[in-house]
Amino acid sequence: MPKRVTVLPHLSGSELESRYRQAKDPVERTHYQIVWLLASGKTTQEVAQVTGYSLDWIRKIVRRYNQTGIEGLGDRRHDNPGGEPLLSEAQQAQLWQALHGPAPDGGLWNSRKVAEWISAQINRPVAMQRGWDYLQQMGFRLNGERESVEEVSAPQQRRKKTLKGEY
Repeated sequence: MPKRVTVLPHLSGSELESRYRQAKDPVERTHYQIVWLLASGKTTQEVAQVTGYSLDWIRKIVRRYNQTGIEGLGDRRHDNPGGEPLLSEAQQAQLWQALHGPAPDGGLWNSRKVAEWISAQINRPVAMQRGWDYLQQMGFRLNGERESVEEVSAPQQRRKKTLKGEY
């Protein structure tokens, strides 16, 4: 016979069921459901079949609930602020200034060039994706700024369409 997981009585079974039914966050709802079903006498195997969670993860959730009560339930990813940014505020301001000028090779800035610039600032290699991330974060587009239709005269617009093969 499978070993049953012990659930400490921080809340009654009816209170666990009530919180399960009222929870808005889907992860928190499932955590309450897991604890409620186990407190109701279900086995971890039965709870795993109902919730789709692995046996190991169910045990971890119950262990957290037993140690800290309801504070141990819910999606802890919401409390994770993420990693530190590669560039400090001052370095981001320097990058902003650099992006308003020509790229080191005289062409347009792109993700590779931004990544190389960041790499030089922090003295370690940086993936091209981080260059793209900073370009996007700062609102830059790789093709430069386009002229608005109002800024381009009608003869220039016809010339551009002719060059593109449009009539």
